[in-house]
Amino acid sequence: MSADVFFMDLTTTSRENFPEKLTRLLETAGIKQILTKNDLTAIKIHFGEQGNTNFIRPVYIRQLIQTIRRTEATPFLTDANTLYVGSRSDAISHIKTAVENGFSYSSMDGAPIIIADGLFGKNETKIQVDLKHFSNVYIGSEIVNANALVSVAHFKGHELAGFGGTLKNLGMGCASRRGKLAQHSGVAPRIRRKTCLGCAQCADHCPGKAILLKENKAYMDKDLCIGCAECIVRCPTGSININWNSTVPVFLEKMIEHTQGVLKNKTNKALFINFITDITPKCDCLPYSESPIVNDIGVAVSNDPVALDQASADLVNSKKALPDSILKTNLNPGEDKFKGLYPSVDWGHQLHYAEKIGLGTREYTLKKIESLTYKKSSGHCI
Repeated sequence: MSADVFFMDLTTTSRENFPEKLTRLLETAGIKQILTKNDLTAIKIHFGEQGNTNFIRPVYIRQLIQTIRRTEATPFLTDANTLYVGSRSDAISHIKTAVENGFSYSSMDGAPIIIADGLFGKNETKIQVDLKHFSNVYIGSEIVNANALVSVAHFKGHELAGFGGTLKNLGMGCASRRGKLAQHSGVAPRIRRKTCLGCAQCADHCPGKAILLKENKAYMDKDLCIGCAECIVRCPTGSININWNSTVPVFLEKMIEHTQGVLKNKTNKALFINFITDITPKCDCLPYSESPIVNDIGVAVSNDPVALDQASADLVNSKKALPDSILKTNLNPGEDKFKGLYPSVDWGHQLHYAEKIGLGTREYTLKKIESLTYKKSSGHCI
């Protein structure tokens, strides 16, 4: 049986602006049936790294908050701290970055920011899943403790997952530091010393202190490597790679098992939103932004996270690539843009495994929310 995915493009009129259309999308998707009075509702969002500008616009999140309040639920914004070294690796710097990127108490209509896994990423809850890789997973406690969950994901490319959408926003984004480390364990990169410049970008940003410079070349101590893949992102010459064929499928399965843990106590109490805008090649965790690979598409909502991510990927792949992005292959409508970005990553594996363990279905029916238009009657607009 297919799942409903509700979708709106960016078309608006003077009768209904984009935030108003967003509210209509959410209400059509059933947000009033999911949230009830006094539900403490976690809005799981990525606040963006310092220097990154392609995260979801705060004005859209403010509209979401106001829509949630119409259900008489009580919303708060949340994310878990990062494993890598950056501007969101502890709760204080995380909240500071969120505020600087526009997510303040006042701009968010009084919804507070509560970092799900506490000051240093250790405020966690063990959730039993009994799956292929984990018997238990570790999730930020305040997401577990919330009565309801609204996942808001910026849909874009991702270096390890092929793309990052709802499933990654939940599985990786809601995990505590221990949970993130467990997902990345085994992702041990290899350094191609012939092309290494000795710039030390990888060493400077390695949270495990596993990379040193020897004879002006990077050297990795695999016993110290925590598998966060930060060095892969930081290397300017592409000299650091991992064993894609054997490692990435395992990483994706571990991520999906954490998604299962996040949603275990949220049956019929979760809604999932993908903003398919500013569709960049890489994650918002980078301290800079790259050119989008296709034009902005719109917003999709579902109560099925698997169907939502599948529909979002299909929408991106249906478009023609933009000429100035780093995407150089699979440029035409219908061609796989994420495979063009990351040829060695089977992004569909995360969806296949999620479907296999019962998180949802890849079969979907796309239901488009049309823009409101004026109709002429007796010479007057109605």
